[in-house]
This record gives sequence, structure tokens and C-alpha cells, in this order.
Amino acid sequence: MAKEIIGGQIEVGGRKLPLSTAVRANGFLFLSGQLGTDASFRLAGDDVASQTRQALDNLEALLEQGGCTLDDVVKVTAFITDASLSADFNAAYAERFSSAPPARSTVVCGLLIPGAVVEIEAIAALP
Repeated sequence: MAKEIIGGQIEVGGRKLPLSTAVRANGFLFLSGQLGTDASFRLAGDDVASQTRQALDNLEALLEQGGCTLDDVVKVTAFITDASLSADFNAAYAERFSSAPPARSTVVCGLLIPGAVVEIEAIAALP
């Protein structure tokens, strides 16, 4: 199986994390979880809607690097820190996936960056 790394490795504090931002293989693009942060790892806000929009912007940028769009996404896994955030998360998520949304799982868990309340990963079918 041939695979191609898209977007390189994530660096935090001068250290590369042992993961690739995206991998293209076997007709799919696999995107690592994206937080609601900018390139300097600053959170887009302290609410789930702002962080969801930023995480989806980050996913969209990676999809573009890999030759895909949000329309090519077939599966999403979302991680939120509290079930009470799900209504606001769903509202922000639906802004980008309003018709024919991909399959999705949502998990309630802790996240590694303090203040982060959402992380979103995706799988896209290559066009």
C-alpha cells in the first residue's frame, strides 16, 4: 500500500508530535483530529460553536491540500468535552454539513489542550 503524507507533522513548542496531519491512501484521505485553534495553537474562543467553526476551517484547509472538499467527507468523528455542548456543536457543525452530511460519531471525553472543548477528525473519499 502506497501512502502519502499531507500537511506534514504537527509541531508544538519546537517538538514534532508523532502523527501526520493527513494521509492519502487507497482512495481515501484520513485527517487527524483538528482543534478549534489557529496556526499558533490559540483557541478560536471559549465556546463550542467558535471552536467547531475553526476546527472545520482547519479540516477544510487540509482537505484542500489533499485534493478534496467537505463534500468528499464520508465519515467524521467528533470529540466534545461535555454532553451539554452537543446542541451548540450540532448547530455550528450543520452550518458546514447542511445537506447529505457524512456518517458521524460523537464522543464525550477530555482533550489535551486546556480550554479546548471540541476536536474533529475526518475521512474523505478522493474524487
